[in-house]
Amino acid sequence: MATDHLRLMPYGRAYKPFSIGLSALDPDKWLEPGDDLARYLAEKDRLLATRRDEVFRADDNSLAASREALALIAGHLETQHADIYRRDGNRLRFLDRTVALDDPAVPPLMTAGMLIEDDLAILIKREDRWHLAAGFIAFPSSWSLAEKAGRPMDEVHADVPGFSAGTRNAALVARIFDNLKPGLPAERFNWSFKGANALAMPVSKHLPEDPFRPIRPIAANFMRVERQTLTRLPQTGAILFTIRIYMNPAEAIMRHPERKAIATAMIAQLRGLSADERAYKGMDDADIAALIAWLETLLR
Repeated sequence: MATDHLRLMPYGRAYKPFSIGLSALDPDKWLEPGDDLARYLAEKDRLLATRRDEVFRADDNSLAASREALALIAGHLETQHADIYRRDGNRLRFLDRTVALDDPAVPPLMTAGMLIEDDLAILIKREDRWHLAAGFIAFPSSWSLAEKAGRPMDEVHADVPGFSAGTRNAALVARIFDNLKPGLPAERFNWSFKGANALAMPVSKHLPEDPFRPIRPIAANFMRVERQTLTRLPQTGAILFTIRIYMNPAEAIMRHPERKAIATAMIAQLRGLSADERAYKGMDDADIAALIAWLETLLR
């Protein structure tokens, strides 16, 4: 698997799905470019060439925050990941790429997104609500940037069980955004169970023709993990939200040295999901039952 420990495996440890679940993050470990960077960037290249309006949106008032986000990301990469990235004037060199950090023809948030695997979003507070003001979302997990761009966050989260407007969780999210301090990023994790290993999954999970629904046999599916981070931009006060997708074949759990602990934790999570939570994860009762039955074979 992509990791030999449980940090990037929220499905295999004590973890409550559909909780806010934020934890403090060492600023030096904010971003995690890896061996698969070239694959992610090639897919972003393709999506920008063919579906730019679907993966990139930016309000006029998001430009200053986007510039600040680009500067913060570039600075982090050249200092914390100097084995990959090298600064050359106003350019960043890495892999076989050279990216101009001040190209007026390219929106700064788009430039930032072409440096790393992560998707990026800028959250700005106006009229006492946090809004999704800009986004470069190449790899959504069963949602569409076009549907969410420009909207307040309680509307962005409207279909997430327990997070719609007026809920306790929605109020907690707003309070967390309000209280986030510069230099003190936070992270959280999500997971889903998918029938394909595509990075981009913009099709609604609620459609019967969803091509990413779980398939049979169960071991042929993939564990899709989102590592999300929140960072306050000190100059503009906006929030930079990052989403890094990790994909692992489900069958890799069988070879993991902690497979029994992973299976036990995952079964507990699956049995605790409400009907709405199961639907949000794109799984029906048959999917849940089949996955639990497969996991139980790993306990023997």
